[in-house]
Amino acid sequence: MRLLLLACLRTHTGNATTAARIQSHLHDAGHICILKDASRCESLTEIANLTSADQFDAALAIHLYKGGRHLQGSKIPFGIIFGGTDINEDIRSEEKRRVMGAVLGEARFAVAFTTKMKELAAAEWPDASKKIYVQYQGIRTAPTETFDWCRFLQNADIPADTEDLHLFLLICGLRRVKDPLYLVDVFSDWHRKEPSVHLGIIGPAVDPLLTHEMKEKIKRAPGVHLLQEMPQDDLHAAMRRCFAVVNSSISEGMSAAILEAMDLEIPVLARNIPGNAAIIKHKDTGLLFSDPQEFVALSKSLMNDPIMEREIVTRAKDYVKKYHSWECERKAYQNLVLRLQ
Repeated sequence: MRLLLLACLRTHTGNATTAARIQSHLHDAGHICILKDASRCESLTEIANLTSADQFDAALAIHLYKGGRHLQGSKIPFGIIFGGTDINEDIRSEEKRRVMGAVLGEARFAVAFTTKMKELAAAEWPDASKKIYVQYQGIRTAPTETFDWCRFLQNADIPADTEDLHLFLLICGLRRVKDPLYLVDVFSDWHRKEPSVHLGIIGPAVDPLLTHEMKEKIKRAPGVHLLQEMPQDDLHAAMRRCFAVVNSSISEGMSAAILEAMDLEIPVLARNIPGNAAIIKHKDTGLLFSDPQEFVALSKSLMNDPIMEREIVTRAKDYVKKYHSWECERKAYQNLVLRLQ
């Protein structure tokens, strides 16, 4: 089949990574899968023209609203993959909820990353519950073996010779829902007392206004660094050398950065929200915090207890192996697209 895959494809974002992964799965099955950036569609008629010109046999979209709305009334069959903001954010808008319901009604199938996400969607659109499948994200990490850690620290303005350096990495697109400023003040206060701790915030500047706000705030926040985004294999290499990966989002579907850290055997400290709690069991496969002060307290306990750290990363690695298999995800999508024939 020749498939169209619609998603917001901003470089180095979770959506782009997920889309590329699904594209790879479908190519492996012998399909042709063409990516189209939903955020750059000039109008709804642009996709309508694509799907009515015999260019594609079927389509997929990531996000019911951001991607799926372009497929409403499509002349070709399509499937939908839920995004993190579908149920957590977009559903609060009456107009977006109406559109998402219509898209779900037309879709041959829908994929939710967690059972909880499926339950929430089924409660909102009960008629569609039987067509919603749960498929956890598949994870495969490949760190750059020649990664220059010292250069990375130098570019981040982090002293490479800091004794007992503890670098925490917050990996996210710079937008409000990721709340990248949530820990800046408390972390900076901590750094003033313990200069060996540093927080690096890394990700694409999705929201220019927020990015400017962050740059100004971080100028006055010692120990906090806004880092340049980088290719995924380099990012994985940096993650492997840091002390812990952090997530401070207001809402999440399923954070690939958290799962990648688990796979790389790096501790994770994540904000206690449903999307994070769905993949992290507190003090078992990671640490969940409810406020900035608890984040610091948990970080200190992790730094002071290497046995706990080792046990957490070992269980987290086992969890990813069991539930986030790349091969299982590949088979799932290869089977699902057969429903579009």
